[in-house]
Amino acid sequence: MASNKKAQRPQERANGSKNNCLTTWATRLAVLLLFVATCGWLDTIKDRWYVFNPTSLHELAKEAIAVSGPNDTAGMIEHIVTNLTATYPSTQIRINTDSSEWVFNNAGGAMGAMYIIHASITEYLIIFGTPLGTEGHTGLHTADDYFNILVGEQWAFRPGALEMERYPPGSVHFLPRGTAKQYKMHEGCFALEYARGWIPLMLPFGFADTITSTLDIPTFYRTARVTGREMLKNLLIGKI
Repeated sequence: MASNKKAQRPQERANGSKNNCLTTWATRLAVLLLFVATCGWLDTIKDRWYVFNPTSLHELAKEAIAVSGPNDTAGMIEHIVTNLTATYPSTQIRINTDSSEWVFNNAGGAMGAMYIIHASITEYLIIFGTPLGTEGHTGLHTADDYFNILVGEQWAFRPGALEMERYPPGSVHFLPRGTAKQYKMHEGCFALEYARGWIPLMLPFGFADTITSTLDIPTFYRTARVTGREMLKNLLIGKI
């Protein structure tokens, strides 16, 4: 009788271990499904947190070109930032007015510099460009991207197209989320770039070249500090 009990104990432990394993994996699957469902639900309501309007920003970019002249990039930037701070109250959205906070940006093989005007969980607004020209991959993003050309010209190409897309000053290059292109910015090209969607999921693309190629740690630090600071300050006023 005692020997039968001893023989049963290893079998009971094996069955218990198997049950625990199944329970663990069932729990993990349930958590994953809940996470996916939550993300899907949030994606359907993210537009309620948008403040900027693509059409209004395009009109503002064209107005900045008209007011400042075709080659006064600094004047265009000043006009844009002044207009935004006058239009949107600080209790609604955080605008970074310190236009001295330019940082290098290496992403998708292209290099330029950017000034972060706004960064939150669902939106970002930057000035991006270079006086030297650059070329690379747009990235495959979780946000819609509106590239408003202020100065210079941008070309773009998608697989299968036999002719390039050309974007002169005053035009907007729209890149829907989930799509990618090759692009080229010619010498002296600067743009007002607006993205709306899930901005944190775009950050790995923006940091990857710095981590794996340039190893420009000071730039990585400054970019992360300004982006994090702006996102946090927007969260503190309720801007997601």
